[in-house]
Amino acid sequence: MLGRIERLFAHEAAGGIVLMLATALALVLANTDLSGLYAQVLHLKFTIALGETGLSKPLILWINDGLMAVFFLLVGLELKHEMREGRLKTPSNVVLPGVAALGGMLAPALIYLAFTWADPVHRTGWAIPTATDIAFAVGVVALLGKRVPPALKLFLLTLAILDDLGAILVIALFYTAELKPAYLALALIPIALMALRLWTGAHRIAPTLILGAVLWVLVLKSGVHATLAGVVTAFFLPIRDRHGKSPLHALEHALSPYVAFLIVPIFALANAGVGLTGLGLADLAAPLPLAIALGLVIGKQLGVFGATFALVKLGFARLPEGASWLQLYGIAALAGIGFTMSLFIGSLNFETDAQMNAVRLGVLAGSLVSALVGYAVLRLAPQRAA
Repeated sequence: MLGRIERLFAHEAAGGIVLMLATALALVLANTDLSGLYAQVLHLKFTIALGETGLSKPLILWINDGLMAVFFLLVGLELKHEMREGRLKTPSNVVLPGVAALGGMLAPALIYLAFTWADPVHRTGWAIPTATDIAFAVGVVALLGKRVPPALKLFLLTLAILDDLGAILVIALFYTAELKPAYLALALIPIALMALRLWTGAHRIAPTLILGAVLWVLVLKSGVHATLAGVVTAFFLPIRDRHGKSPLHALEHALSPYVAFLIVPIFALANAGVGLTGLGLADLAAPLPLAIALGLVIGKQLGVFGATFALVKLGFARLPEGASWLQLYGIAALAGIGFTMSLFIGSLNFETDAQMNAVRLGVLAGSLVSALVGYAVLRLAPQRAA
Protein backbone atom coordinates (compact mmCIF):
# COMPACT_ATOMS: atom_id res chain seq x y z
CA MET A 1 0.00 0.00 0.00
CA LEU A 2 2.79 2.41 0.96
CA GLY A 3 4.62 1.58 -2.27
CA ARG A 4 1.53 2.43 -4.33
CA ILE A 5 1.20 5.81 -2.59
CA GLU A 6 4.90 6.55 -3.25
CA ARG A 7 4.49 5.65 -6.95
CA LEU A 8 1.39 7.83 -7.15
CA PHE A 9 3.20 10.88 -5.78
CA ALA A 10 6.20 10.19 -8.03
CA HIS A 11 4.00 10.43 -11.15
CA GLU A 12 4.54 13.51 -13.32
CA ALA A 13 0.88 14.46 -13.08
CA ALA A 14 0.68 14.16 -9.27
CA GLY A 15 1.56 17.78 -8.52
CA GLY A 16 -1.00 19.08 -11.00
CA ILE A 17 -3.70 16.77 -9.63
CA VAL A 18 -3.10 17.90 -6.02
CA LEU A 19 -3.19 21.51 -7.24
CA MET A 20 -6.54 20.87 -8.95
CA LEU A 21 -7.94 19.32 -5.76
CA ALA A 22 -6.79 22.31 -3.70
CA THR A 23 -8.42 24.66 -6.21
CA ALA A 24 -11.67 22.69 -6.09
CA LEU A 25 -11.62 22.79 -2.27
CA ALA A 26 -11.07 26.57 -2.35
CA LEU A 27 -14.10 26.96 -4.63
CA VAL A 28 -16.20 24.77 -2.32
CA LEU A 29 -15.17 26.77 0.75
CA ALA A 30 -15.91 30.07 -0.98
CA ASN A 31 -19.36 28.98 -2.19
CA THR A 32 -20.87 27.19 0.81
CA ASP A 33 -21.84 28.10 4.35
CA LEU A 34 -18.13 27.84 5.19
CA SER A 35 -17.31 30.98 3.17
CA GLY A 36 -17.41 33.23 6.24
CA LEU A 37 -15.03 31.00 8.19
CA TYR A 38 -12.79 30.67 5.10
CA ALA A 39 -12.46 34.47 4.80
CA GLN A 40 -12.03 34.90 8.54
CA VAL A 41 -9.16 32.42 8.72
CA LEU A 42 -7.37 33.97 5.73
CA HIS A 43 -7.58 37.46 7.29
CA LEU A 44 -6.55 36.29 10.76
CA LYS A 45 -3.54 38.35 11.86
CA PHE A 46 -0.34 36.59 12.81
CA THR A 47 2.42 38.60 14.51
CA ILE A 48 6.12 37.99 15.14
CA ALA A 49 7.71 40.73 17.23
CA LEU A 50 10.94 41.47 19.04
CA GLY A 51 10.45 44.46 21.30
CA GLU A 52 8.99 47.29 19.25
CA THR A 53 10.03 45.74 15.93
CA GLY A 54 8.10 42.97 14.23
CA LEU A 55 5.90 41.73 11.44
CA SER A 56 2.10 41.62 11.69
CA LYS A 57 0.23 40.36 8.65
CA PRO A 58 -2.98 38.48 7.78
CA LEU A 59 -2.48 34.76 7.21
CA ILE A 60 -3.01 35.12 3.45
CA LEU A 61 -0.04 37.51 3.23
CA TRP A 62 2.16 35.14 5.26
CA ILE A 63 1.26 32.53 2.64
CA ASN A 64 1.81 34.84 -0.34
CA ASP A 65 4.95 36.54 0.99
CA GLY A 66 6.40 33.79 3.19
CA LEU A 67 5.55 30.35 1.84
CA MET A 68 5.90 31.60 -1.73
CA ALA A 69 9.45 32.71 -0.92
CA VAL A 70 10.21 28.98 -0.53
CA PHE A 71 8.52 28.38 -3.90
CA PHE A 72 10.77 31.04 -5.45
CA LEU A 73 13.79 29.52 -3.67
CA LEU A 74 13.05 26.28 -5.54
CA VAL A 75 12.56 28.20 -8.80
CA GLY A 76 15.96 29.83 -8.22
CA LEU A 77 17.58 26.45 -7.54
CA GLU A 78 16.11 25.05 -10.76
CA LEU A 79 17.24 28.09 -12.76
CA LYS A 80 20.83 27.87 -11.45
CA HIS A 81 20.90 24.13 -12.09
CA GLU A 82 19.65 24.56 -15.67
CA MET A 83 22.03 27.47 -16.36
CA ARG A 84 25.09 25.64 -15.05
CA GLU A 85 24.42 22.02 -15.97
CA GLY A 86 21.11 21.68 -17.78
CA ARG A 87 19.07 22.84 -20.76
CA LEU A 88 19.94 26.53 -20.41
CA LYS A 89 23.70 25.88 -20.51
CA THR A 90 23.76 25.37 -24.29
CA PRO A 91 22.62 28.48 -26.24
CA SER A 92 21.21 26.41 -29.11
CA ASN A 93 18.80 24.71 -26.71
CA VAL A 94 17.51 28.06 -25.50
CA VAL A 95 16.81 29.89 -28.76
CA LEU A 96 13.46 28.35 -29.76
CA PRO A 97 11.83 28.07 -26.30
CA GLY A 98 13.39 31.41 -25.34
CA VAL A 99 11.80 33.28 -28.23
CA ALA A 100 8.56 31.37 -27.63
CA ALA A 101 8.60 32.40 -23.95
CA LEU A 102 9.20 36.03 -24.92
CA GLY A 103 6.34 35.96 -27.42
CA GLY A 104 4.22 34.20 -24.79
CA MET A 105 4.74 37.14 -22.44
CA LEU A 106 4.38 40.02 -24.90
CA ALA A 107 1.20 38.93 -26.71
CA PRO A 108 -0.89 38.29 -23.54
CA ALA A 109 0.26 41.62 -22.08
CA LEU A 110 -0.78 43.48 -25.25
CA ILE A 111 -4.19 41.77 -25.35
CA TYR A 112 -4.72 42.57 -21.67
CA LEU A 113 -3.82 46.22 -22.24
CA ALA A 114 -6.14 46.43 -25.25
CA PHE A 115 -9.09 45.72 -22.93
CA THR A 116 -7.96 47.72 -19.90
CA TRP A 117 -6.07 50.71 -21.25
CA ALA A 118 -8.89 53.13 -20.46
CA ASP A 119 -8.73 52.16 -16.76
CA PRO A 120 -5.48 53.34 -15.09
CA VAL A 121 -6.04 50.98 -12.13
CA HIS A 122 -6.71 47.80 -14.11
CA ARG A 123 -4.06 48.32 -16.77
CA THR A 124 -1.28 47.98 -14.17
CA GLY A 125 -2.13 44.26 -14.00
CA TRP A 126 -0.78 43.64 -17.52
CA ALA A 127 1.62 40.92 -16.25
CA ILE A 128 -1.13 38.67 -14.84
CA PRO A 129 -1.73 36.62 -18.04
CA THR A 130 1.96 36.38 -19.00
CA ALA A 131 2.89 33.41 -16.77
CA THR A 132 2.70 29.64 -17.31
CA ASP A 133 2.00 27.23 -14.45
CA ILE A 134 4.57 24.42 -14.75
CA ALA A 135 2.76 21.98 -12.45
CA PHE A 136 -0.56 22.20 -14.29
CA ALA A 137 0.95 22.21 -17.79
CA VAL A 138 3.29 19.28 -17.11
CA GLY A 139 0.43 17.45 -15.38
CA VAL A 140 -1.75 17.70 -18.49
CA VAL A 141 1.14 16.53 -20.72
CA ALA A 142 1.80 13.61 -18.36
CA LEU A 143 -1.84 12.50 -18.72
CA LEU A 144 -1.26 12.24 -22.49
CA GLY A 145 1.66 9.85 -22.06
CA LYS A 146 3.53 8.90 -25.25
CA ARG A 147 1.23 10.98 -27.46
CA VAL A 148 3.55 13.93 -26.77
CA PRO A 149 7.09 13.50 -28.20
CA PRO A 150 9.90 13.74 -25.60
CA ALA A 151 11.47 16.70 -27.42
CA LEU A 152 8.17 18.59 -27.21
CA LYS A 153 7.94 17.92 -23.46
CA LEU A 154 11.48 19.29 -23.14
CA PHE A 155 10.43 22.35 -25.16
CA LEU A 156 7.53 23.00 -22.76
CA LEU A 157 9.71 22.57 -19.66
CA THR A 158 12.37 24.94 -20.99
CA LEU A 159 9.72 27.46 -22.04
CA ALA A 160 8.13 27.30 -18.57
CA ILE A 161 11.50 27.73 -16.82
CA LEU A 162 12.31 30.80 -18.95
CA ASP A 163 8.77 32.02 -18.34
CA ASP A 164 9.45 31.82 -14.58
CA LEU A 165 12.65 33.82 -15.08
CA GLY A 166 10.65 36.45 -16.96
CA ALA A 167 8.07 36.56 -14.15
CA ILE A 168 10.84 37.08 -11.57
CA LEU A 169 12.21 40.01 -13.57
CA VAL A 170 8.73 41.50 -13.98
CA ILE A 171 8.07 41.27 -10.22
CA ALA A 172 11.45 42.86 -9.44
CA LEU A 173 11.05 45.72 -11.93
CA PHE A 174 7.35 46.53 -11.83
CA TYR A 175 5.94 45.31 -8.51
CA THR A 176 8.08 47.18 -6.04
CA ALA A 177 6.35 49.34 -3.43
CA GLU A 178 7.77 52.57 -2.04
CA LEU A 179 11.46 51.88 -1.49
CA LYS A 180 13.10 52.28 1.92
CA PRO A 181 16.84 52.72 1.19
CA ALA A 182 17.93 51.97 4.78
CA TYR A 183 16.52 48.43 4.64
CA LEU A 184 17.93 47.90 1.13
CA ALA A 185 21.35 48.90 2.43
CA LEU A 186 21.01 46.47 5.34
CA ALA A 187 19.99 43.73 2.87
CA LEU A 188 23.44 43.99 1.30
CA ILE A 189 24.96 42.54 4.50
CA PRO A 190 23.41 39.03 4.27
CA ILE A 191 24.00 39.09 0.50
CA ALA A 192 27.70 39.85 1.05
CA LEU A 193 27.98 37.10 3.67
CA MET A 194 26.29 34.57 1.36
CA ALA A 195 28.65 35.60 -1.46
CA LEU A 196 31.64 35.18 0.88
CA ARG A 197 30.51 31.69 1.86
CA LEU A 198 30.12 30.69 -1.80
CA TRP A 199 33.50 32.18 -2.72
CA THR A 200 35.31 30.40 0.13
CA GLY A 201 33.73 27.06 -0.75
CA ALA A 202 31.75 26.60 2.45
CA HIS A 203 29.82 23.36 2.06
CA ARG A 204 27.17 23.67 4.81
CA ILE A 205 24.03 25.29 3.45
CA ALA A 206 22.19 25.93 6.76
CA PRO A 207 24.05 29.23 7.47
CA THR A 208 23.27 30.46 3.95
CA LEU A 209 19.58 29.59 4.39
CA ILE A 210 19.53 31.46 7.72
CA LEU A 211 21.09 34.46 5.99
CA GLY A 212 18.41 34.05 3.31
CA ALA A 213 15.72 34.29 6.01
CA VAL A 214 17.32 37.51 7.32
CA LEU A 215 17.43 38.80 3.75
CA TRP A 216 13.71 37.97 3.36
CA VAL A 217 12.80 40.16 6.36
CA LEU A 218 14.96 43.06 5.19
CA VAL A 219 13.68 42.88 1.62
CA LEU A 220 10.10 42.75 2.90
CA LYS A 221 10.73 45.87 4.97
CA SER A 222 12.47 47.61 2.04
CA GLY A 223 9.42 47.65 -0.23
CA VAL A 224 10.84 45.17 -2.79
CA HIS A 225 8.73 42.04 -2.94
CA ALA A 226 10.07 39.59 -0.36
CA THR A 227 9.75 36.44 -2.48
CA LEU A 228 12.71 37.64 -4.56
CA ALA A 229 14.90 36.90 -1.53
CA GLY A 230 14.29 33.22 -2.24
CA VAL A 231 15.70 33.52 -5.77
CA VAL A 232 18.74 35.51 -4.58
CA THR A 233 19.48 32.96 -1.85
CA ALA A 234 19.31 30.08 -4.34
CA PHE A 235 22.03 31.60 -6.51
CA PHE A 236 24.44 31.66 -3.55
CA LEU A 237 24.14 27.93 -2.91
CA PRO A 238 27.01 25.86 -4.38
CA ILE A 239 26.52 23.43 -7.24
CA ARG A 240 29.50 21.42 -5.94
CA ASP A 241 31.25 21.46 -2.56
CA ARG A 242 34.79 20.47 -1.59
CA HIS A 243 33.67 16.85 -1.13
CA GLY A 244 32.29 16.61 -4.67
CA LYS A 245 28.70 16.59 -3.48
CA SER A 246 26.00 18.98 -4.66
CA PRO A 247 24.27 20.91 -1.85
CA LEU A 248 22.13 22.68 -4.45
CA HIS A 249 20.83 19.44 -5.96
CA ALA A 250 20.24 17.94 -2.52
CA LEU A 251 18.16 20.93 -1.42
CA GLU A 252 16.32 21.01 -4.76
CA HIS A 253 15.29 17.35 -4.40
CA ALA A 254 14.39 17.82 -0.74
CA LEU A 255 12.22 20.90 -1.38
CA SER A 256 10.44 19.69 -4.54
CA PRO A 257 7.83 17.44 -2.88
CA TYR A 258 7.07 20.01 -0.17
CA VAL A 259 6.58 22.76 -2.75
CA ALA A 260 4.52 20.57 -5.12
CA PHE A 261 2.33 18.88 -2.51
CA LEU A 262 2.15 21.43 0.31
CA ILE A 263 3.19 25.02 -0.49
CA VAL A 264 1.61 25.45 -3.93
CA PRO A 265 -1.65 23.69 -2.91
CA ILE A 266 -1.85 25.89 0.22
CA PHE A 267 -1.35 28.94 -1.99
CA ALA A 268 -4.14 27.73 -4.30
CA LEU A 269 -6.40 27.02 -1.33
CA ALA A 270 -5.86 30.56 -0.06
CA ASN A 271 -6.09 32.39 -3.40
CA ALA A 272 -8.43 30.47 -5.72
CA GLY A 273 -11.60 30.84 -3.68
CA VAL A 274 -13.82 32.99 -5.89
CA GLY A 275 -17.49 33.31 -4.94
CA LEU A 276 -19.54 32.06 -7.90
CA THR A 277 -22.99 32.83 -6.45
CA GLY A 278 -24.85 35.17 -8.77
CA LEU A 279 -22.05 35.24 -11.34
CA GLY A 280 -22.93 34.95 -15.02
CA LEU A 281 -21.40 35.50 -18.45
CA ALA A 282 -21.78 39.25 -17.93
CA ASP A 283 -19.33 39.07 -15.02
CA LEU A 284 -16.77 37.17 -17.11
CA ALA A 285 -17.27 39.73 -19.88
CA ALA A 286 -16.25 42.58 -17.55
CA PRO A 287 -12.97 44.21 -18.70
CA LEU A 288 -10.65 42.80 -16.01
CA PRO A 289 -11.56 39.08 -16.06
CA LEU A 290 -12.07 39.16 -19.84
CA ALA A 291 -8.66 40.75 -20.39
CA ILE A 292 -6.99 38.08 -18.23
CA ALA A 293 -8.87 35.16 -19.78
CA LEU A 294 -8.25 36.29 -23.37
CA GLY A 295 -4.63 37.06 -22.56
CA LEU A 296 -4.12 33.50 -21.33
CA VAL A 297 -6.14 31.75 -24.04
CA ILE A 298 -5.50 33.82 -27.18
CA GLY A 299 -2.38 35.73 -26.16
CA LYS A 300 -0.37 32.67 -25.17
CA GLN A 301 -1.37 30.78 -28.32
CA LEU A 302 -0.51 33.73 -30.57
CA GLY A 303 2.71 34.54 -28.74
CA VAL A 304 4.16 31.06 -28.30
CA PHE A 305 2.98 29.54 -31.58
CA GLY A 306 3.52 32.72 -33.62
CA ALA A 307 7.07 33.30 -32.36
CA THR A 308 7.98 29.64 -32.91
CA PHE A 309 6.46 29.57 -36.41
CA ALA A 310 8.34 32.71 -37.42
CA LEU A 311 11.68 31.48 -36.07
CA VAL A 312 11.40 28.08 -37.78
CA LYS A 313 10.20 29.49 -41.11
CA LEU A 314 13.02 32.06 -41.10
CA GLY A 315 15.51 29.22 -40.69
CA PHE A 316 16.83 30.19 -37.26
CA ALA A 317 15.56 27.04 -35.54
CA ARG A 318 13.89 23.67 -36.14
CA LEU A 319 10.75 22.13 -34.73
CA PRO A 320 11.34 19.83 -31.74
CA GLU A 321 12.19 16.34 -33.01
CA GLY A 322 9.16 14.21 -33.84
CA ALA A 323 6.70 17.09 -33.34
CA SER A 324 4.15 18.43 -35.81
CA TRP A 325 2.85 21.98 -36.06
CA LEU A 326 -0.48 20.83 -34.65
CA GLN A 327 1.24 19.34 -31.59
CA LEU A 328 3.22 22.52 -31.12
CA TYR A 329 -0.06 24.45 -31.23
CA GLY A 330 -1.36 22.19 -28.45
CA ILE A 331 1.70 23.03 -26.33
CA ALA A 332 1.14 26.74 -27.03
CA ALA A 333 -2.42 26.35 -25.74
CA LEU A 334 -1.19 24.61 -22.57
CA ALA A 335 1.16 27.56 -21.97
CA GLY A 336 -2.03 29.53 -21.28
CA ILE A 337 -2.50 27.69 -17.97
CA GLY A 338 -1.38 30.61 -15.85
CA PHE A 339 -2.85 29.67 -12.49
CA THR A 340 -0.25 29.87 -9.66
CA MET A 341 1.96 32.68 -10.97
CA SER A 342 -0.97 34.59 -12.48
CA LEU A 343 -2.85 34.55 -9.16
CA PHE A 344 0.35 35.54 -7.38
CA ILE A 345 0.99 38.53 -9.66
CA GLY A 346 -2.68 39.47 -9.34
CA SER A 347 -2.33 39.53 -5.55
CA LEU A 348 0.63 41.91 -5.90
CA ASN A 349 -1.39 44.29 -8.04
CA PHE A 350 -4.91 44.31 -6.55
CA GLU A 351 -6.00 44.49 -2.94
CA THR A 352 -9.80 44.74 -2.80
CA ASP A 353 -11.95 41.60 -2.63
CA ALA A 354 -13.91 42.67 -5.73
CA GLN A 355 -10.76 43.12 -7.80
CA MET A 356 -9.24 39.84 -6.63
CA ASN A 357 -12.49 37.99 -7.36
CA ALA A 358 -12.33 39.38 -10.90
CA VAL A 359 -8.70 38.26 -11.18
CA ARG A 360 -9.55 34.77 -9.89
CA LEU A 361 -12.46 34.48 -12.31
CA GLY A 362 -10.31 35.47 -15.28
CA VAL A 363 -7.39 33.23 -14.29
CA LEU A 364 -9.60 30.20 -13.61
CA ALA A 365 -11.59 30.63 -16.84
CA GLY A 366 -8.51 31.25 -19.00
CA SER A 367 -6.51 28.41 -17.45
CA LEU A 368 -9.40 25.94 -17.75
CA VAL A 369 -10.05 26.75 -21.41
CA SER A 370 -6.30 26.58 -22.17
CA ALA A 371 -6.01 23.19 -20.47
CA LEU A 372 -9.02 21.76 -22.33
CA VAL A 373 -7.91 23.11 -25.74
CA GLY A 374 -4.32 21.97 -25.25
CA TYR A 375 -5.36 18.50 -24.10
CA ALA A 376 -7.87 18.06 -26.95
CA VAL A 377 -5.40 19.17 -29.64
CA LEU A 378 -2.58 16.96 -28.35
CA ARG A 379 -4.99 14.03 -27.88
CA LEU A 380 -6.25 14.24 -31.46
CA ALA A 381 -3.05 15.33 -33.23
CA PRO A 382 -1.20 12.73 -35.35
CA GLN A 383 1.90 11.50 -33.53
CA ARG A 384 4.21 11.80 -36.50
CA ALA A 385 5.62 15.08 -37.72
CA ALA A 386 3.61 16.63 -40.53
